[in-house]
Amino acid sequence: MKKIKVILVDDHNIVRDGLKILLMNLPDIEVIGEVATGADLFDLLKLKMPNVLLMDILLPKMSGIAITEKIRREFPDIKVIMLTASINDESIIDSFKAGALGYLSKSIQREELIEAIKEVNNGNEYLAKAISETVLDNYKKAKDRTINQHYEITTRELQIIELFTEGLSYKEIADRLNISVRTVESHKNNIFEKLEINSIADLVKYAIRHGIINI
Repeated sequence: MKKIKVILVDDHNIVRDGLKILLMNLPDIEVIGEVATGADLFDLLKLKMPNVLLMDILLPKMSGIAITEKIRREFPDIKVIMLTASINDESIIDSFKAGALGYLSKSIQREELIEAIKEVNNGNEYLAKAISETVLDNYKKAKDRTINQHYEITTRELQIIELFTEGLSYKEIADRLNISVRTVESHKNNIFEKLEINSIADLVKYAIRHGIINI
């Protein structure tokens, strides 16, 4: 069995030592190196090539997010999992935008850490279960507030907006919602009037900018 090669990136020795203990003696995962900074990591990558990086966010000189952006450009085959004590929506979003495939809390249990490494190594995104529940709850609350704040957009109009942003045509939206094309156009006109916009492109930009849809 080919082992998943992992490098640990954290500026605290005790954290790296703890991770090595958690991952030692596994038949399919091997820690092949550890570093404390981004500069050290890129030096190590000249000698060793991992499948997965376990990356802290708060690192000296160069943050884990900045390192991840550079990894995506220079080593696109390396997968990155953020392993951090910094749990907030902004850090999570910035990490995934930078190219990370996973985001874990340092309080994670061994079994979930192993599961995350395997999932990310296969190219799948992984957000720790405890974090994902919080993010989804925050998103739902924010979305509910946004809907109420944005010119009394109705539930049906929100559906129309979401389907337009998916690139569906009038006919496809009508079929999806079991309504007529004329009704779709009527809803669209009402939305345009409420939001004071003039095109579907403007609608997509508005929906993304104001959090009416999730991306």
